[in-house]
Amino acid sequence: MPDKRTSDGARRNLKGQPGDRLRERDALSGRFADKPAPDVEALPAPEGPTELIDTNYQIGQNNIEGVKPFRFDIHNPVFMISALAIVAFTVLTLLFPTQLEPFFNGMRNFLTSKLDWFFLISGIIFVLLCIGLILSPLGSIRLGGPEATPDFSLTGWFAMLFAAGMGIGLMFYGVSEPISHFETAFGGTVVEGGVRTDWAPLGGAEGDELGARRLGMAATIFHWGLHPWAIYAVVALALALFAYNKGLPLTMRSVFYPLLGERVWGWPGHVIDVLAVFATIFGLATSLGFGAEQATAGLNFLFGIPNSNLTKIVLIVLITIVAGASVVLGVEKGVKRLSEINMVLAIILLFFVMAVGPTMDILRGFFGNLGAYARELLPLSNPFGRDDDNFRQGWTAFYWAWWISWSPFVGMFIARVSRGRTVRQFLIAVLIVPSLISVLWMTALGGTAIGMTLGGFAGITDAALELKLFQMLSQLPLTAITSFVGIILVVVFFITSSDSGSLVIDTIAAGGKVNSPVAQRIFWCSFEGLVAIALLLGGGLTALQAMAVSTGFPFTLVLLGACWALVRGLLAERRELG
Repeated sequence: MPDKRTSDGARRNLKGQPGDRLRERDALSGRFADKPAPDVEALPAPEGPTELIDTNYQIGQNNIEGVKPFRFDIHNPVFMISALAIVAFTVLTLLFPTQLEPFFNGMRNFLTSKLDWFFLISGIIFVLLCIGLILSPLGSIRLGGPEATPDFSLTGWFAMLFAAGMGIGLMFYGVSEPISHFETAFGGTVVEGGVRTDWAPLGGAEGDELGARRLGMAATIFHWGLHPWAIYAVVALALALFAYNKGLPLTMRSVFYPLLGERVWGWPGHVIDVLAVFATIFGLATSLGFGAEQATAGLNFLFGIPNSNLTKIVLIVLITIVAGASVVLGVEKGVKRLSEINMVLAIILLFFVMAVGPTMDILRGFFGNLGAYARELLPLSNPFGRDDDNFRQGWTAFYWAWWISWSPFVGMFIARVSRGRTVRQFLIAVLIVPSLISVLWMTALGGTAIGMTLGGFAGITDAALELKLFQMLSQLPLTAITSFVGIILVVVFFITSSDSGSLVIDTIAAGGKVNSPVAQRIFWCSFEGLVAIALLLGGGLTALQAMAVSTGFPFTLVLLGACWALVRGLLAERRELG
């Protein structure tokens, strides 16, 4: 007998090869049947023997639905709690921006200084779990069932993984972070009153150009390599397993069924999903705020447009409107195509810098930086007995909280596009490939900037964080073109993040439905922009970082529980296959 959570139509469209237009459209939009029943979730049924979880819960059974012309399909109370809290936060921050700035600053400092050890230990756990699953027999389990085949070609899949995971961040920090770590490492340690006041990673490399360069790049890769992608991989793998192999809704609460049983459909599950919505909206707002800062700086650099809050607000509003239009057009016409365009533009920019910059230094630096990363990985991961408080708390703890706050969004999006891959293929692709791309990106852009600085150009070190990329490009040929491409990359990453982020938040707030009314996604897309505006006005980058950390902390607890649930789910699947 067919499972009640699927339909015969849900199976028909699973035919075809990865890369087929119709197959990819259905995988992105959730339309796995030509005319899905209104009360049936549009996720594909598992193919082959799997251990479906037997539950009486029907997807959408707690939802409140509206009729035309005001159609909506929202999960009560997840939507109401999340929406009201975010609306209230946005209004208060817009009304009292000056008064809230000290609050944001204090909250960020407290969480990163008192709980840095917690974030670092959690990061270690996520990396070890992913490596263990790659090496274990559980890696042979296929997402979607033993007979499932991938929905997307490798090219399209990698493009969406990369664009969803780190787009804006790589643009913002690609030059600024390596040069910052190099400078602080080269300057060495500074002790005042018995306490280190410098920002150098570990013990620094005072006066040693090569040592400072290697340490600075190792510290950068540490923040953009295995650890963040392990966080994304854990969430994505857990969501994909319980949705595609266990037949549960595509929401964070489903991951906890092995721990909570039927209680996951009650208030414990509501709390998990509300935390996921909060983490996603504030993690996205942080990235969108960074993107607005950098795009505005680039427009000022190229065209003299004032680098003011008004410009940033106008930019956020315009891009949010474009993201809303992309939502209306459909995810398959928006996210996938824009992701592929962005990947092409990013590759062009990367190869341009490698071709006209210090090509051999970049190629040698790639392998040298990988070696430095391997040497410094354990010291940088160590949560105890260190005295580099500013680096560990101000950089690493913030990054881990930021990646964790992004993990529901990126994890669910990766899960949506990864059906048909084995656990081993999935983890190698999500963990290793983007990490290597990040190393090459940081080596090319950051390494070139360091070389220019050592050559006597002070413009990069003197510039604000958001302007360092454009200062580096100013020393290469075709400055106006490459800088404009950089702005376009930030803007399109902005759009794809907002578009796919609104899809993910709406899926959670709609109780796991992936085909809910478009108006709901427009609602969330709009508030992502409003929250970014509110945080920029209420404290700038400090406020953005504060909210990423504050939502990342409680969600870290959720992810640690998800690790245990994931292992139990994979073991049960292994027993079924055996």
